[in-house]
Amino acid sequence: MTHRKAGILKSESDPYWGPDCAAPHLAEAPGGSATQLEPALTHPQGTAPLACRAIVLDTNIVLDAFVFADPTTAPLRQALADGRLRWIATQPMREELQRVLGYPQIVRRLVFYQRSAAAVLEHFDTLVHLHAVAPKAPVTCKDPDDQKFIDLAVAQRTTLLSKDHAVLCMAKRLIALGVRAQAAIN
Repeated sequence: MTHRKAGILKSESDPYWGPDCAAPHLAEAPGGSATQLEPALTHPQGTAPLACRAIVLDTNIVLDAFVFADPTTAPLRQALADGRLRWIATQPMREELQRVLGYPQIVRRLVFYQRSAAAVLEHFDTLVHLHAVAPKAPVTCKDPDDQKFIDLAVAQRTTLLSKDHAVLCMAKRLIALGVRAQAAIN
């Protein structure tokens, strides 16, 4: 089966890209056919392919990356674009983003950066691999709004990007559960 999503074709049967990683970037040729450009991920001949890693992004990181285009999020945006990272989220995370995009101070920033809430949500919908809501993790965040991000990261044993002190102060407890909580990727 082949999927077309955000200008990328990928085949689930392709052992190189697999079902959860980005496929080679493709360009639309005249007449609607796709022509392959360079693969987003490369590996030396005869070695195993590079695996993409799942990552959970809290709402402030999403705003920094896709509204404010904060330069510190450039490595994150590039890793998502070329398939080295696979952004995972839940429907309540999307709902929180939609709610936050309506806050007056964020609306002013959207106007300033010439972006729209609809475009940010479309970007979310294009990049995110939706998961079911995760069960409550064995650790509890002081900020209840951040718990859903922790729960998913713990359930998937993956990296959680957040600048929220309530999350980052839990880093030692989260690492014991297989989660790296950090403010940015290098």
